[in-house]
Amino acid sequence: MTQLKITDDLDALLDVLPLDIRHAVERANDTENLLEIILDLGRVPTARFVDHEINLRETEVSHAEIDYVDERTGEFDADNRAGIERTLHRISAIRNRRTSVVGLTLRVGRAVYGTVDIIQDIIESGKSVLILGRPGVGKTTLLREAARIIAESKRVVIVDTSNEIGGDGDVPHPAVGKARRMQVREPMLQHEVMIEAVENHNPEVIVIDEIGREAEAAAARTIAERGVQLIGTAHGQTLDNLLLNPTLSDLVGGIEAVTLSDEEARRRGTQKTVLERRAPPTFDVLIEIQTRDRFAVHLDIMASVDALLRGFPLAPEIRTRDESGKIQIERSAPASTSRMDARETKTPRRGRQPASAAEEPTPIAARLEQSGATRPDTSRGVLQTIKVYPHGVARNRLQQAAKRLGVPVVIAKDVDDANALVTLKTYYRDRQQTIVEAEHRGMPIYVLRANTVSQMEQFLSDLFNLSAQEQGTSSDLSDVKSQTQQAIAAVLNGERWVDLPPGPSLVRRLQHEMARNAELVSHSYGKEPRRHVRIFRE
Repeated sequence: MTQLKITDDLDALLDVLPLDIRHAVERANDTENLLEIILDLGRVPTARFVDHEINLRETEVSHAEIDYVDERTGEFDADNRAGIERTLHRISAIRNRRTSVVGLTLRVGRAVYGTVDIIQDIIESGKSVLILGRPGVGKTTLLREAARIIAESKRVVIVDTSNEIGGDGDVPHPAVGKARRMQVREPMLQHEVMIEAVENHNPEVIVIDEIGREAEAAAARTIAERGVQLIGTAHGQTLDNLLLNPTLSDLVGGIEAVTLSDEEARRRGTQKTVLERRAPPTFDVLIEIQTRDRFAVHLDIMASVDALLRGFPLAPEIRTRDESGKIQIERSAPASTSRMDARETKTPRRGRQPASAAEEPTPIAARLEQSGATRPDTSRGVLQTIKVYPHGVARNRLQQAAKRLGVPVVIAKDVDDANALVTLKTYYRDRQQTIVEAEHRGMPIYVLRANTVSQMEQFLSDLFNLSAQEQGTSSDLSDVKSQTQQAIAAVLNGERWVDLPPGPSLVRRLQHEMARNAELVSHSYGKEPRRHVRIFRE
């Protein structure tokens, strides 16, 4: 695709400059690549272009010239940013200790059409997307066009903290198309406006520029859990940078230090203290803008973070745009099995005893059968794919629950395409229109008490008729109970701890209950499908 670059009325920006500085910019004759103009008190004015910087004159900038520009721009907000009405230009101020303006950065705002084609399939997929990149690489430009394209088919609300996306003034710039824009009175209130957008304006997509504070990261997680697609940018260049940023690491799940037992550390081949992901990521896809025409795409943030913390990072998908505008996609090869892939033993492991003969990880279906929770029988021996429309339910958690149970669920974008609807008790009580219409069509409706993964697992078990199957035969349940009782007896007789074999959530729940009845402590460790229960004393 050939890019059509539209400079957003450069004359409006040049009009606020002193005449000699404006003429110097025009004489440079490179406005196509002009990024910003720098005016610092007591220094010569400079112009920065894409690949170079020039001095606009030999004499220094005076107080009168700073004031001249200040008077001709919009009022500076709490974040020391101002704009020019109905344009995308941004003027940022540097103040001294007495709040007087002593420096100005005049950044050229452009609406560029055709930049989002390189990731358009991801943007339109309905997944939440986080965009990283250094300043000036084009994050906001990309965000603006993404909002315009999605707004053609969905309800889009832009939370515009510094008016960079929709431009200065009360009327949004035409570059955002049909998207609605909410301005933020003070930067510190951005997270409140994000929540307000969801509660008041019923968006399907929220676009946010510069998520930079912990409150904003928490608000983004809240929005994602309400089933709204997020498209945002954050400070940082790579996934590694984001993980090391304590303020923003929650956007990709966060990290925490976990202390392993001696045996587990030997089995993994690591130190006793390791880093693991703390929670499901807020965003589904992470895009690193390396250059304007080269993007690194992590299509599954959860897998990328887990692999990175284990020391075996997954190669991202590389997307480039050549000189003719053609998009090239270099897909990463599947990662080979690393030593960190857990090997499970089929018998309980006690205290400091070394693990016995190991085997390769078993598929979820096989594990369910081993623990007495067999998959339901169908005529073809496989489960039929079911399309589920989540109304007010966190889509990322629903996908996580489906992944844990290994059931073929497709998250429907529209209720008309769904085979079933799942919602929360509060929404069902309100008798919202979507729910009423689904009832009239005879669509099955499932109501959850809370927006938690465990509730969603129970719902999916009912939907795929796993609940009855997971009860197993009486002999299978007896084996689980007998095995757990042996582990309890071993701990009561002096063992420090006993690990039970991996099992599904319903089996683990039974094991926890038995340990609690025996006045012992139990915790679940590991990740699906190798999550298991450990029983020990307090």
